[in-house]
Amino acid sequence: QVKLVESGGGSAQSGESLTLSCVASGDTVRGHCMAWFRQAPGKERETVASIDTEGHIKYLDSVEGRFTISVDNAKHTLFLQMNDLKPEDTAKYYCANLGNFCYTDGVPTPVPGDVYNYWGQGTQVTVSS
Repeated sequence: QVKLVESGGGSAQSGESLTLSCVASGDTVRGHCMAWFRQAPGKERETVASIDTEGHIKYLDSVEGRFTISVDNAKHTLFLQMNDLKPEDTAKYYCANLGNFCYTDGVPTPVPGDVYNYWGQGTQVTVSS
């Protein structure tokens, strides 16, 4: 079992930055595929950013160049640095762990959310103009 706890959400103005953190505990997670998802009211869940076992990263087109996903394996922590925030980034953000290795280099789409086994409780990000 893996427990994921997110933090770092909150309110921001357009153009500001926030950093989300997701601390994993429980079974070992080193090398497991991880991702950040978000869901706004009335909208489908989106894969914001994902990182695979070899460190290959995929971003949602709308956040490419503004968001950065990273992992600190020593601290069992996944990060999402969000710069130049926009009102359309407003959503509840979730971190997820696949519970296994994955290799996505050369694969055009990220691992679907339904495949992820472990999820955090979510953290709200609200961006005002």
